[in-house]
Amino acid sequence: PADTSDAAQARARSAPAPVTDVAKLCVCDLLVAQCDVNCCCDPDCSAEDFSLFTTCSVPVVTGDSQLCRQKAAVYSLDVEANPPERIFKLIDQVNPSIFCIHATNYKQALYLKSPEIPTPENFDRLLDKFGGATFSAQPDSWNLDMDAQNPPDANETYRYEYGVPVQTEDAFLRLPSPVVSSWCSDANPAGFLVNQATKCIRSVSVEKCDSIRALSMLFYINSSILAVPKSSQMVNITVQSIVVQSLNGMRTLLNSSDVLRLPMVLDGLCINAVLGVNYHITHTDTGEIIEAAAAFVLGAISKEALSIEQSFEISFTQENTQPVPLSGNPGYVVGLPVRAGFRPQGYPFPAGFFSNKHSQLTILQSTSTQDCLAAQGARAPVLFGYNMISGCKLRITAAMKCQPLAQTLLDVLKGQSFPEYVASFGNSQAQDVLDWVPITQLHISEQMISNTLQSSCQIPVSLGIEVKWTKYGSLVNPQARIVNVTATITTTTLKQLPPRRERIIPITSSVVFTDISSPAEPSYKAWPSINIKLPFDFFYPFV
Repeated sequence: PADTSDAAQARARSAPAPVTDVAKLCVCDLLVAQCDVNCCCDPDCSAEDFSLFTTCSVPVVTGDSQLCRQKAAVYSLDVEANPPERIFKLIDQVNPSIFCIHATNYKQALYLKSPEIPTPENFDRLLDKFGGATFSAQPDSWNLDMDAQNPPDANETYRYEYGVPVQTEDAFLRLPSPVVSSWCSDANPAGFLVNQATKCIRSVSVEKCDSIRALSMLFYINSSILAVPKSSQMVNITVQSIVVQSLNGMRTLLNSSDVLRLPMVLDGLCINAVLGVNYHITHTDTGEIIEAAAAFVLGAISKEALSIEQSFEISFTQENTQPVPLSGNPGYVVGLPVRAGFRPQGYPFPAGFFSNKHSQLTILQSTSTQDCLAAQGARAPVLFGYNMISGCKLRITAAMKCQPLAQTLLDVLKGQSFPEYVASFGNSQAQDVLDWVPITQLHISEQMISNTLQSSCQIPVSLGIEVKWTKYGSLVNPQARIVNVTATITTTTLKQLPPRRERIIPITSSVVFTDISSPAEPSYKAWPSINIKLPFDFFYPFV
């Protein structure tokens, strides 16, 4: 019938009912019955907690991204409100792809259905439905053989991804941290490839210090780490070093870290209490953890102390690589080196950056002899925010050849490997290609002698580097960001010297940092002008 056809077309045009309620999904809700910082969808967070948030770590929550149309939960913060408030919106999101799923009408694929257990009553029916090689004539053998040949998830390979909690045999690797207050919470998981450093307050009692788990080394190393998620391969956490701290703050590194030092009460003091833990995880390029180590700081607690401060840190390093030191997080810190590197050769587009030997931008380092030829290879790192100048003297004789001399001076000024890019932030990673600023190289020529001869040549005499940076982010806590770097080589014309004559030329290298931030100034043009005449004795007795 016509009405039936029209109804079918109307059902096809209408969006299907959502299977997943995105308003109840929250991928950043990691702590049980506790509010996760900056997790705007966490149902455990109150309005007071939201007022302390700085941003929403997960601003949009959706279901299946392959659906043609679905609901999306959007979270944001109203920072203009006093106190700041969380804003929640439920919007319709349309998938622009022509290859999308209109309706998930296969209901059985949405649930995990428990298989029916064969019994003497239903065996014949199951045999007719799942006949063939699936079942064997010997009931005692087919169950074991099939489990051995086709174990669950046998063809699926798991690997750690960025931010995924590092799993252990009992739960996950704990990195205690303050959640809302400054008190330690042991429910904070360590995320893979997420370098963290936390400090928190722990309440203690000297009489019961040997029974407080968080003060014992075993609490941090007794659970083995899973090499990959959902696997049986374990990686034990080894003790890398033990440092003992006295009551006055003096630290001593123990020669042996093989013996566990457990907390105990001695002469009214709680000794061997854990004051700090530093985890170091080594992984492969495929996301598999192959080594885990922990460095401890143990100390003594007096009986008058009701609480102590503990510090925790975790870092990740890929095998067969050296960790790259950072110069800020995220913005540069004044006095730390400016990070630099190169783009890989053979790539038609920026695919990543390789750091130079020291991962730093360097200039010529002055020496006591002030001899340019002797100073070749001596470099000093460019420190962010520090204007620097260095130089040397070059003694030129008539026997020197022009081209080798020019190349030598260029190597003295720029070094053997002058970088092509500079990191815009202090923590810019090599894979984040948009966080790297190309170095613009300019050449300026100066004419020392107006009537130059054919025997004259051009030699570089100075390198000037200008680093332009700006304040990025919030006005309360601005971050230093490099936006432009220009390296200018100045050359001069040198005339051929007569025999047995010498000339001394100064060679200089300099770095200048320029703040190009736009200050938040009021618009004075909007102020009305006042045109009045003051009395003649207004400033009496001053002129």
